[in-house]
Amino acid sequence: MSEIKRIKSQLRRAFEGEAWHGPSVMELLKDVTAKQAASHPVAGAHSIWELALHIATWERFVRRRIVEATALDPTDEENFPTVRDTSEQAWRATVDEITRNHAELLETVGGLDDPKLAEIVPGKPYSVYFMLHGVIQHDLYHAGQIALLKKATSN
Repeated sequence: MSEIKRIKSQLRRAFEGEAWHGPSVMELLKDVTAKQAASHPVAGAHSIWELALHIATWERFVRRRIVEATALDPTDEENFPTVRDTSEQAWRATVDEITRNHAELLETVGGLDDPKLAEIVPGKPYSVYFMLHGVIQHDLYHAGQIALLKKATSN
């Protein structure tokens, strides 16, 4: 199996399911309501909704860094977008967005070859390989936060 296929597998497992550690991002989000997603049960912590948007942002920016070969970083507002509409319809749109961004990232990664992994990301001190493993770690880190917030909002 090529390294690209291994990375795609890990990206998919962390986001969609069949992860060794436990529930993936989407497994955690599948039955979350808009009310739960918008809730702030832990003082000073982000909501599930804010974390979902944050994950979507970083998957989009990692993809763009690869496709556009430029040094891109989200603004503060892009990094943790403000949730203004807390309706069920808006929550479903957020879940659709995060799913779409992930699918686009997987497609981009699938189009790479193993030598591309060694290339340095423009404007960054690390390789494409390191960045892709970083986005996997990022998804899992926030999946853990979402799991705790989900428990806190289900009481």
